Amino acid sequence: MPQQEVELILMRQLASYLTLPIWIAGPDGKLVFYNKAAEPLIGRPFDEIGEIQLEDLSAMFGVTAEDGSPLRPDTLPLGVALRQRRPAHLSLNYKALDGAIRKIEVTAFPLEGQGGRHLGAVAIFWEAEGS
Repeated sequence: MPQQEVELILMRQLASYLTLPIWIAGPDGKLVFYNKAAEPLIGRPFDEIGEIQLEDLSAMFGVTAEDGSPLRPDTLPLGVALRQRRPAHLSLNYKALDGAIRKIEVTAFPLEGQGGRHLGAVAIFWEAEGS
């Protein structure tokens, strides 16, 4: 496993203390970490999942828009934060790894280091009301 930037390490540490579900991706779009609060929504602990590429997320979780249409990885908030380097928000549906269908709200933002270094992105998500 390659050495991670200190900002990613610190973000992972911060996320591990928070009760809001958080997903962290590196600059290549690969999953770096999700916290314990995210485990019930994902359907498995982080240690069982390992690294996942952003491109594989839509297929793995069957991600769809609220109307049921499939979403491309680059239209997901995490994809927007990674590729366009701007915050994004979206309501979406997916099938968790435990088989549960969930409706969530997702807000993602890019992680930028000093000197404009692109470090990845963070997605914060929660189950939508009425789900």
